[in-house]
Amino acid sequence: MHDLTARAPVRLLACDGAESFATSVAGALQLPLVPTQDSWFSCGEGKFVIDENVRGGDCYVFQSPIVPGAERSVYDRFVMLLHAVEATALADAQEVTAVVPYFPGARQDKRKGRVREGISAGLFARCLQEAGATRVITVEVHNEAIAGMFAPWRCRLENLYLHYLMCPWLCERGLVGDTVVAPDVGGMERARRYGEVLESHLAALSKERDYSTVNRVVRSTLIGEVAGHDVLLVDDIIDTAGSVVAAVDELKAGKARSVTVACAHAVFSEPALERLSGVADRAQREGWRFTVVGSSSIRQVDPPPWYVEFPIEGLIARVIERNNHRLSVTGAQER
Repeated sequence: MHDLTARAPVRLLACDGAESFATSVAGALQLPLVPTQDSWFSCGEGKFVIDENVRGGDCYVFQSPIVPGAERSVYDRFVMLLHAVEATALADAQEVTAVVPYFPGARQDKRKGRVREGISAGLFARCLQEAGATRVITVEVHNEAIAGMFAPWRCRLENLYLHYLMCPWLCERGLVGDTVVAPDVGGMERARRYGEVLESHLAALSKERDYSTVNRVVRSTLIGEVAGHDVLLVDDIIDTAGSVVAAVDELKAGKARSVTVACAHAVFSEPALERLSGVADRAQREGWRFTVVGSSSIRQVDPPPWYVEFPIEGLIARVIERNNHRLSVTGAQER
């Protein structure tokens, strides 16, 4: 029989960038956050200090690599996460799990036909396990093969899916229709998962990229029927939103009635907000509905009226609880 007792007492620690998110998760678990300190020296070096004994604990270290409007870069926040993980491991925690809902570098998971560039997803995976992480919890990682970039006897990647929970949540708010669309052929598997839960038709956009230029889509072609349909366009990441705007244009050219865009991670780098606001203005002028939904993996400071946040703190809390008791986390992802 499996031992279903707790591994050890759960201890929750947060880097500054993830304090708000971690506080919400701690509230769901009815646990306090361990007091910690992020420090940055004038030369730019960082340090993480734990102000309480965590020896023998099942410790979960939270970090949000992207915080809209904040001063620190993705790399600053990732290095601070490494400091926090190492500090927790050196404090003799029994287990150290890095909770990083948005896994940085995940789009740099292969060389895309060019040989003189790094594979950042693998580099970040190695950094985390070398720092002392025994597990990493993330949400909708860009490429599931990233799990294989960790040495499983040292560190394991727990990739969580949102479609089980997000689909009924979208239905309750009237934000789904009769067709689920993938923004590119590579996203068809994600669209299929949403389509199965919603019992919807499927369509896709064939996207041609120019990889010599960052975030540039050359051409987008619709595959499938969307005329007169309310469309749910699903993706994992919205960065500069160029792909989303091109996709909406193609869907409207195909006579789609309304468009809801659902993503796991609303990065919204410049000029994403300007581009999406332009689409929202067009929708208002032409009398059709346009909504963007993103998870709370990246919290928007002052969200525009066309944006709706899907909370994932409860999901993370359930995953932590099940992991602590050596239970499958699959049940935590279902409603």
